[in-house]
Amino acid sequence: MSVEVERKFACETDIQEKLKDIGAVCIGQYRFTDQYYDSADFNLTLEDFWLRKREGSWELKCPAKSRANLENKADKLCTNYREVTDLAQIKAEVMKVMKNSTEAAESSSKSSQREQTPDERWLKDLELVCFAEFTTLRCSYTLESAGAAGKLRVDLDQADFGYCVGEIEVLISEGDDMQSAQQRIQKTAEKLGLGDEKKIQGKMDVYLQRYRPEHYSKLIDAHIL
Repeated sequence: MSVEVERKFACETDIQEKLKDIGAVCIGQYRFTDQYYDSADFNLTLEDFWLRKREGSWELKCPAKSRANLENKADKLCTNYREVTDLAQIKAEVMKVMKNSTEAAESSSKSSQREQTPDERWLKDLELVCFAEFTTLRCSYTLESAGAAGKLRVDLDQADFGYCVGEIEVLISEGDDMQSAQQRIQKTAEKLGLGDEKKIQGKMDVYLQRYRPEHYSKLIDAHIL
């Protein structure tokens, strides 16, 4: 299973030129729509689990490291999530987190054994509803890191609600050296002239702050955002 180590940054007007100057290669531009799901009581997101449907494909982001164990500046500027893309495993992970009644869990287990219908019956069984939906125009770059295995990726995202943010990302296998991935991200940030004094808000942070203030407030109080 992969772990996404990521740092967000504010997009300046000359960021694409800076990326080219450090040897980043543009691999394309594309548009996608995300739908995020949770219970009415925010059971998933208050545990830092993010269930997403992107262009028909499901993904669950699970916390890879406890916030109580943040050790250094790189830890505080980066996010670390396990990425689950197998639907059966996603359902199993979600059911562990959900605080639904035993009856609801049993109902979901039975329904998951049947052929899934377009209305995603399992979501109804677990009383999960869409709390956020937005479309992103993304321009992606890759960058080789000297002496490091695998490419580093940089995404420039423009959300349809008027927010632009950049992301520096390294994918590693679960159990691999996370500190090494953070160091690669830090070096790239330095090459791009990015400051490291504060964490930049992601698209979800801004979306919730604008359109779901109650949800946003609860996540702030729980130190998730």
